[in-house]
Amino acid sequence: MNNLRFMVVDDSSITIKKITQLLEQIGHSVICSCKTGADALAYYQQYQPDMVTMDITMPDMDGIEATQQILNVFPEALIIMVTAHGQEQMVIESIEAGAKGYILKPIKADKLANMIAQVYEKYKL
Repeated sequence: MNNLRFMVVDDSSITIKKITQLLEQIGHSVICSCKTGADALAYYQQYQPDMVTMDITMPDMDGIEATQQILNVFPEALIIMVTAHGQEQMVIESIEAGAKGYILKPIKADKLANMIAQVYEKYKL
């Protein structure tokens, strides 16, 4: 599972930078990032990452709809939702839409590494 290739989707540049740093710290690489749900589908098609971190709340298209659209075209996509506390209903909707897991902000390296390992072991083996 070393060095998975990630796409980071978040409308916050600061969050993209933080997630990128954490992913690199735990041994993975970020091959692309984007700030909108609409771009997420196009970037997924272009880069075909091993895994995606997807913000739930974005202005143009939320992460739930972006997840559904990616999975309609790429059913094997492994998407981990990134959410703030208090968005439990949105997390449920994300999982129903096909997300393979979720992680709460503020993101910690150990929790991110654990979620990646769980998703990888469950869906890639």
